[in-house]
Amino acid sequence: MKNDKPYFGLKEHAAVDAKYGFVLTTVLSRASVNDTNYLAYCTLYSRHIKHKLSIVYADKGYHGEPNRSFLAMNELQYGLMRKDEKNAKLTELEINRNKKISKTRYIVEQYFGLSHFHDNGQRARFTTIDKNHIDIWLRQVAFNIQRGFNIFKKREATT
Repeated sequence: MKNDKPYFGLKEHAAVDAKYGFVLTTVLSRASVNDTNYLAYCTLYSRHIKHKLSIVYADKGYHGEPNRSFLAMNELQYGLMRKDEKNAKLTELEINRNKKISKTRYIVEQYFGLSHFHDNGQRARFTTIDKNHIDIWLRQVAFNIQRGFNIFKKREATT
């Protein structure tokens, strides 16, 4: 409740191909749940692609020891942005590392930005996670089809 109005808060966690920008999988959670809990789901659910994942990129919300251990256990490189901790500030090397990662992550963030801009993706349309999951899945399929057409057009124009 906020100002006596009910709100249904959800977060979308997505795995996106960093080369072409295709959405591989999405997972919904309540907004009150910490992001770090969903990196493993997104990583494991996106394993249906032909090439084996080699590195996982994610924003600062996924930083932490559980995810670092998960990636090491699954022999995946750690591409998560780091954040300040209570007892340690980021070093200059870590700040530069975050900047380097963000140059790849912008492809991932395009899905969220375009989804929010064109499809009002920042708002839950329904009051249950299941209904919203179907809605997001359909939005994801439409996004991937459009992304595929755009890539095809670019390739056709260069040949």
